[in-house]
Amino acid sequence: MKRKTEDLNMPIGKLTRVKDFLPTPAELVTTEKTVKVTIALKKKSVEFFKHKAGQYHTKYQKMIRELLDKYAMQYS
Repeated sequence: MKRKTEDLNMPIGKLTRVKDFLPTPAELVTTEKTVKVTIALKKKSVEFFKHKAGQYHTKYQKMIRELLDKYAMQYS
């Protein structure tokens, strides 16, 4: 009997396309009042935002904040 090997990267079930609502890195540059919080992020994510922030001459924290705001607005 042959054993099936499962590919964990393959989707399971019916696929449906969802609207891409995430903003581009350029759209993450804005100014607004903020509330300070502590959060632990993956190193790769922070490195990505630092790199993009350097390209757009802004702060990476502002870009992350704007991304979270847009995500929250999408589901509010």
